Amino acid sequence: MVIFLASDHAGYALKEQIKAALQERTKFEALRDMGTYSDAAVDYPDIIHFAAQKMKEEPESCAIFLCGSGNGVCMTANRYPHMRAALAWNAEIAKLARQHNDANVLCLPARFISLAEALSCVEAFLSTPFEGGRHQIRVAKINP
Repeated sequence: MVIFLASDHAGYALKEQIKAALQERTKFEALRDMGTYSDAAVDYPDIIHFAAQKMKEEPESCAIFLCGSGNGVCMTANRYPHMRAALAWNAEIAKLARQHNDANVLCLPARFISLAEALSCVEAFLSTPFEGGRHQIRVAKINP
């Protein structure tokens, strides 16, 4: 599985911690950091547009995006038809985003979530399969 990571300056520190935790795991095919690479101010749409283009080249990939509130990266990601981004602040929300909405992008609010909770969200997101069934009908209606 290819996992894309991206953040703005507000999410940079937490992104780096999540990246380190994911690098310790061996079951992932690839982990791709799309930036930002410091806590210097950047515009989150620039980072997410870049990541979205790269993610389109890997149809089976997923992503973890971070910004201060999580909203900006989520709104930007959801502009792309190949992305279903979900904002999560606890593991149950992250799990339901995968299970019921087939989300392939997890957005985290870096200024409002602890590292432990962020890692819990990431684990729930990556380990939960899409349930399909009645949810597939709804997901199919997202992009007209």
